[in-house]
Amino acid sequence: MGTRNNTAIKFIAISSAEALAYQGRMPDENGQKPEVHISDGQGNPCRHCLKYVAKDDEVLLLSYRPFKTQQPFAEAGPIFLHASACDRAEENSEVPEVLQNRDAILIRGYDASERIIYGTGQIVSSETLKEKAQLLLDRSDVAYIHARSATNNCYSCRIERG
Repeated sequence: MGTRNNTAIKFIAISSAEALAYQGRMPDENGQKPEVHISDGQGNPCRHCLKYVAKDDEVLLLSYRPFKTQQPFAEAGPIFLHASACDRAEENSEVPEVLQNRDAILIRGYDASERIIYGTGQIVSSETLKEKAQLLLDRSDVAYIHARSATNNCYSCRIERG
């Protein structure tokens, strides 16, 4: 019989400083100003409040690199943000709105030097997300996890030990 994992976890949105800078139209990872679009009410998950941008609200589309260092594993990719200020999601163990009701979420472990740990990547559902993240964070070599779109690899949020 296997042992049950009890590692506390927390979901972490991008920082308010980053969000405000982009909302102020700071250039993104590609050196371009964020694009302004109108949300269709579906598929525009804000990486700061971790909620969906409401239909007909302005949404920013920009290139984001969720790493402190530039190295081969520090990939950049598209994300959405509310075009105007929004409250940052609380750091807690509750699965954020943008990750709820999904059949496929990519999670992947990284070490303390922000490098992918091979063999940690897996596709999980919203229902198994916390359990699978806890199992990865039980490993001493895993410093944190990225939750990403399983279909497009877009960064959603970071998961750390709580």
